[in-house]
Amino acid sequence: MSAPDAHAALAPRAMILAAGRGTRLRPLTDVTPKPMIEVAGRPLIAYSLGLLRAHGIRDAVVNTHHLGDRLQAALGDGRAWGVRVHYSHETELLDTGGGIRAAKPLLDALLPPGVDPADAPIVILNGDVVSDVPLRDVVRFHRERRALATFVLRDDPQAAAYGLFGCDDEGRIRRFLGKGAPAKGLVERMFASVHVLDPRMLELMPAGRPFHTMRELYPALFARGERFFGYRYDGPWYAADTPDDLAFTRAALAGAGLPAWMRDLPLPAH
Repeated sequence: MSAPDAHAALAPRAMILAAGRGTRLRPLTDVTPKPMIEVAGRPLIAYSLGLLRAHGIRDAVVNTHHLGDRLQAALGDGRAWGVRVHYSHETELLDTGGGIRAAKPLLDALLPPGVDPADAPIVILNGDVVSDVPLRDVVRFHRERRALATFVLRDDPQAAAYGLFGCDDEGRIRRFLGKGAPAKGLVERMFASVHVLDPRMLELMPAGRPFHTMRELYPALFARGERFFGYRYDGPWYAADTPDDLAFTRAALAGAGLPAWMRDLPLPAH
């Protein structure tokens, strides 16, 4: 992967979702925030920060709730990972949508002087996934198609169990988790836990309450004809939702080694 350049930050702001309890990884997550679970010598969330850094994004909002003080103490200002971290703490767990909406003031504050918020898409990453998604290309794809949201999608043998998104030849999503156009003629893939939002999406989100984007807001917007697109991703992808997932991810990274863009980042102090 090439080094970031001055024009790399096609999306000058990003958010990493890191507030969840990690219930399926208990008892480990009773004492360790899920994003801080160690994988190949780095905390899970460091892979998201490293990916942002590799694509020229230097500021990210991280939402916190469960053991949020420990997560913030461990990450600090993000300097060790090359990204300035700004925290959005949730006293009440707000789920994916409520968490993104609550972070809007921080996300708006990340804009460089002179940048119109309407022209600054937002990259959203899950803090418990390791991937090599080409964020610059995804943002470019998103802009070119004037999408309200672009989901990174991938093939997986278990994709149907997670929920499928059906895309036409141009990448527009025509079938959303089993609803919409007939599946025939569409290519169906699963969500890879990375997406890009047009800033208008934040204005469409209800403020001050918990809600889930994929179960509530996004399907409603899709049904009314808003532009959702899927970007195909075929690269490495590892999750840590269950003990088996975590063991697989640790073994895979131990075997394959760290992504190139992580290798120059120091091990965190313990």
